[in-house]
Amino acid sequence: MDKKQVLDSFGKLLDIMDRLRVECPWDREQTLESLRTLTIEETYELNEAILKGDMEGLSKELGDILLHIVFYAKIGQEKGAFDMGVVIDNLCDKLIFRHPHVFGNVKADSAGKVIQNWEHLKTKEKNGNKSVLSGVPEGLPALIKSFRIQDKARAMGFDWQQREQVWDKVAEEANEFRAEWEKGDQDRMEAEFGDLLFALVNAARLYGINPENALERTNRTFISRFNYLEEKTIKQGRSLADMSLQQMDQIWEEAKHKPGK
Repeated sequence: MDKKQVLDSFGKLLDIMDRLRVECPWDREQTLESLRTLTIEETYELNEAILKGDMEGLSKELGDILLHIVFYAKIGQEKGAFDMGVVIDNLCDKLIFRHPHVFGNVKADSAGKVIQNWEHLKTKEKNGNKSVLSGVPEGLPALIKSFRIQDKARAMGFDWQQREQVWDKVAEEANEFRAEWEKGDQDRMEAEFGDLLFALVNAARLYGINPENALERTNRTFISRFNYLEEKTIKQGRSLADMSLQQMDQIWEEAKHKPGK
């Protein structure tokens, strides 16, 4: 599609939403609050399509996300707060303001410099975040939140001078956790384990690895191998509950050498 066709399609979507909001009982009853959890679900479905590399599914899930954006804007319009035009104009203004290296005279010859400029500009925006880290949503899952916290701190220059230094921190936190484990202090164990996880997330960031993606990759690998273990056990007329760990490990090692496992 060319730009005009895209704009025509978007206008069609807005017209459809106008009708749905009036003529469909379900759509008419929705509120910002009722849509919120559905939007979260759609976001996870989009994430799954990306992880699978499912381009057709990705196209459909992006449509679902766009529907929610249009839905929120329609409700905002009904409340007299904002409409889709305001949403788009605000976004355009933000993108132009935060990309002075494209729309202005600022120099930024690397992605890292762009991110650093971005964080500085965010602190200057009217009604923006009062601090760098206040821009990290409280409701983010802890693993993603820790990555975003560290990334924002890095953009302001708060980071290791050499990435290899992080391994000393990982070892330090591991030793501190072990010390609390030996004491049997459950509360301190949890605190120190959190520090250890935070240090590992830091290591992932420094080596260009997204820890969420890395952990999800391991989750999928584990599921695939465990399913193989379970399926082979059933085919042998046995139950996992009746097998020894050594017997399960034997099949597990077999699964590791199977393509796609």
